[in-house]
Amino acid sequence: MDKMIYIAMTGAKHTMWQQASTAHNLANSTTTAYKAEANAFRALPVFGDGAKTRTFVVDSTIGADLTEGALQQTGRDLDVAVQGKGWIAVQAEDGSEAYTRNGSLTVGANGQLQTRTGQMVLGDAGPLAIPPDVRITIGRDGTISVIPDGGTLTAVASLGRIKLVNPADADLVKGTDGLFRQKNGAPAETDARVNVIGGALEGSNVNVVDSMVSMISLARQFDMQVKLLQSADANAKQASQLMNLNA
Repeated sequence: MDKMIYIAMTGAKHTMWQQASTAHNLANSTTTAYKAEANAFRALPVFGDGAKTRTFVVDSTIGADLTEGALQQTGRDLDVAVQGKGWIAVQAEDGSEAYTRNGSLTVGANGQLQTRTGQMVLGDAGPLAIPPDVRITIGRDGTISVIPDGGTLTAVASLGRIKLVNPADADLVKGTDGLFRQKNGAPAETDARVNVIGGALEGSNVNVVDSMVSMISLARQFDMQVKLLQSADANAKQASQLMNLNA
């Protein structure tokens, strides 16, 4: 009886949390380069004085689905999509190096190349600065070239190269800001084998149909766990009645 209550109570609680995570994935089904969160249930003993006679359920975020999303052609000069494995290095709000596959870039008011969400894009030597009144092209290897407005191809100048990295998936962890970092906190090394495609963006890898099915399944799990709590309550009342009859 006691075990049933613990399992059902914690199971219902963490089912709600997992449903919130699934809803978050669904809400980002159209977010550029979004990587779906992955969750799993696991059972743990209740630690404390005495024997470990109770168990409870925990929902843990086991990571993110790092599969690639579909490419979407935009034709915009400052849009880039990472081709295959790899990441674009950016500077997070705390100044640390982080990684994203969202290549929707823009030039900020201070002339620095940044993402749509405001993170500065890093080059091999730090943040990349773009001069005013130029046309920008980004090569497959991330090299940024500019031509002054009204200039000819002979006036092309290279400003640097976007830092492209490819750490192992197992070494990456997703932060609350949606950016990825290495688990050891160290910056990843530049990988010359990573390429980007200009004029395109990577879509979200959320499978809407699978997420909707998961939402329905989680709702049924929650109902089942609530019914277990109701059954435990009914059993306790019947046991109390029998004890009173025997008294």
